[in-house]
Amino acid sequence: MQLRFSKMHGIGNDFVVLDCRQRAFPLDAAQIRALADRHTGVGFDQLLSVEPARSPDGAFYYGIWNADGSPSGQCGNGVRCVAAWLHRAGALAIGKDVAIESPSGPVTVRLLGAHEVAVDMGEPVFEPRRIPFAADAAADRYAIDAAGETLDIGAVSMGNPHAVVTVDDLADPVLARLGPLLTSHPRFAQGANAGFVQRLDRRHLRLRVHERGAGWTLACGTGACAAMAVLRRRGEVDATVAVELPGGTLRIDWAGPGHTLWMTGPAAFAFEGEWPVPATSP
Repeated sequence: MQLRFSKMHGIGNDFVVLDCRQRAFPLDAAQIRALADRHTGVGFDQLLSVEPARSPDGAFYYGIWNADGSPSGQCGNGVRCVAAWLHRAGALAIGKDVAIESPSGPVTVRLLGAHEVAVDMGEPVFEPRRIPFAADAAADRYAIDAAGETLDIGAVSMGNPHAVVTVDDLADPVLARLGPLLTSHPRFAQGANAGFVQRLDRRHLRLRVHERGAGWTLACGTGACAAMAVLRRRGEVDATVAVELPGGTLRIDWAGPGHTLWMTGPAAFAFEGEWPVPATSP
């Protein structure tokens, strides 16, 4: 079987997008891993499927799979790419708010241009059991042990779980060790995306993210939302923040508790292609 796909990225966070509006999702976990391989496949951080809506309130549904074949609940850079893909397919108009369903619930997207998208990511969730994160009560900070080292983290869900650590130097080599440890930390029952954030001032952050199921990525949209939300809850940043990631910059707007958080950034097409789906994958 020849699988047609679009290769896209949101500030370097890259995706393969499949049109599943008129057919069932065609891949199993092993085939997803084969497609994700950057040497023998196409390569991506996440795979996205564009599907019919599953409720009357949604225009479309999108599925999300990590490079290791595991499912994901949300992807901020990915939903911008889905919106741009739908616009190019003639299914989404510029300037109109549209609800698109994700595995973790509906999000509202607004096309500002053919390649610029704002997304209502919902209100950040700090309640531990809903993240999920093992803690007695919600707090601004938690002490967490990682291989004998005690870290000060923030924990939040943006449709997927995040651990946020404030650092002075994003180039510190210790982060290469801490990222995978936090991603698989046992206090996060479903794993977590580990974000290391450097606060430049009240309106500017720098961020690196080690994503569960994908590893270090050039950008993580929900990670940018999570970092801003944690620092905003602590009173350390303003309501509008530019988050600089290795692949580019996102704008995050959040007035605070009781309000939804908006993320704005680009979505780009890289190429179209066909991939011969293997019957079985290593």
